[in-house]
Amino acid sequence: MSSSRRLRNNPPVDKYFPNDSLVIGAGVVIFHLATNRVVVCKDTRSGVWFLPKGRKDASEEISITAVREGFEESGYRNRLLPLPLPHLQPRPLETSQPFDVEPLATRLLPVSMHYQYLLFWYAAETLPPSLESSINATTTSTFTPPTPFPDITLAEREKQDRMEGSMYEPKRHEGTGVDADEVFYVGVLMGVEEAVQCLRGSSGDVVKRAWEGVVLRRKMEVESEKNL
Repeated sequence: MSSSRRLRNNPPVDKYFPNDSLVIGAGVVIFHLATNRVVVCKDTRSGVWFLPKGRKDASEEISITAVREGFEESGYRNRLLPLPLPHLQPRPLETSQPFDVEPLATRLLPVSMHYQYLLFWYAAETLPPSLESSINATTTSTFTPPTPFPDITLAEREKQDRMEGSMYEPKRHEGTGVDADEVFYVGVLMGVEEAVQCLRGSSGDVVKRAWEGVVLRRKMEVESEKNL
């Protein structure tokens, strides 16, 4: 990134929200790794750019919410991307993998005077062509949770999108929205720098953090291969 400026975190707070006053949601930063692009949504009515996000369904895992909302609002199937994120969560002793699926950031938003919105942001990637095709063989515009990111390097994953000398272009599905507003949302793949400029604010900061994680993972995997 040309600028390393980040938003400063707010001071920790102690607030209590009972279940009937809390709305929980998740959003996602979806990368096409092979071309260093990111999915950004546009509301065609207002021209406003945003990252896909939305409320958690009852009894749904929050990480699944992120992937589902990414698909419904942008039209791109995606799966969560493990990254070397700095975080404060304990890692099981038997786990040696340095890459985790954890929120990039969390935001507290007031829905109204009576409801608090708690939003978690995750990093993800577009699906490889083989997985995309297998899901599309059974459904086209319905959300289906994909298999997790496999135990391969990002370089190995990116090769899957370079087919016979050509670059695979992730498929954008039409009609994936589930409410009246989402009919007007269009997902677009653009360069990371351009996305940050379009989004700005906390959403731009989330893209920066996700991209820093991708760049760091690539560097760590290259160094690991050199040491073999």
